Amino acid sequence: MRVPVSFLFCCFASILVSQGPAFWGFVHSPWALCSVGKKQSPIDVETGRLVYDPFLLPLQVNTGGKKVDGTMYNTGRFVVLRLENEHPVNISGGPLAYSYHLHEVRLHFGAIDIRGSEHCLDGQSFAGEVQLIHFNHELYANVSEAARSPNGLSVISIFIQVADTANPFLDRLLNRESITRISFRNDAYLLKGLLLEDLYPNTRGYITYEGSLTTPPCSETVAWIILNKPVYITALQMKSLRLLSRNLPSHLYMTLSDNVRPLQPLNGRCVRSNIALGPITRPCPGHRPHKLQYKSRLAELGSMANGPSNSDFV
Repeated sequence: MRVPVSFLFCCFASILVSQGPAFWGFVHSPWALCSVGKKQSPIDVETGRLVYDPFLLPLQVNTGGKKVDGTMYNTGRFVVLRLENEHPVNISGGPLAYSYHLHEVRLHFGAIDIRGSEHCLDGQSFAGEVQLIHFNHELYANVSEAARSPNGLSVISIFIQVADTANPFLDRLLNRESITRISFRNDAYLLKGLLLEDLYPNTRGYITYEGSLTTPPCSETVAWIILNKPVYITALQMKSLRLLSRNLPSHLYMTLSDNVRPLQPLNGRCVRSNIALGPITRPCPGHRPHKLQYKSRLAELGSMANGPSNSDFV
């Protein structure tokens, strides 16, 4: 009996996909960057090799003072909150030359508290990681166009740790009423009246580098901004996340935990911070904010008195 080649290829592709991120670039040609890209994410941030950049501006988050609505999904790969566009949330400043519109909020987490974040800090992983995905709304009409274009995306990353009390924003997402509505893949639940300011930790410090999306197509158009302070959720909320299934109700249960991409090589990229850990060592060439086709004026940055120490990183 002859078996069609197309059937064999589909079976082979399914096997490769089931093997995880190492095979993304081989099963679908538009995902080739996942395997051959030189600016991939996530990375291990080595604080001893950070470059202090005094020209990095403060990060600005503009919610317009409005609460936002969004739909929380179990995508089968991670938990995501996709925001409605009625009250847009934008970021600017930091390493960015443009204003970026918040598209969605992703949650990555592990089966144990010491392994759940995508990025690491001096080799240390955290219980989870919040990623706020933004696209350049000044140049591009939507996140898909921005993802394949220069200066297209910016992602704010915040580490998650387990504690006795929860961040008020994450508490709305992870309380019993909300989290039980997305137990299986493709489940969705509408949340209203969210105050996005509640998500951000009280810090002005951050780390930034040029990287990629951590999911296919692994587009290398992302300005990553990793905040230096974590947010917290309770042990019960973390347990609730780990009970979510990556499959449909009719299929075998598989936990949504460990939905992280392995660390990627830095390949000589410069990782900068606005936190003065020591004397300025070497400049990062080509890392001044500038808009395409013309040079922008760099805003004046006030001096940072009493520069922080290593304890300022989480």
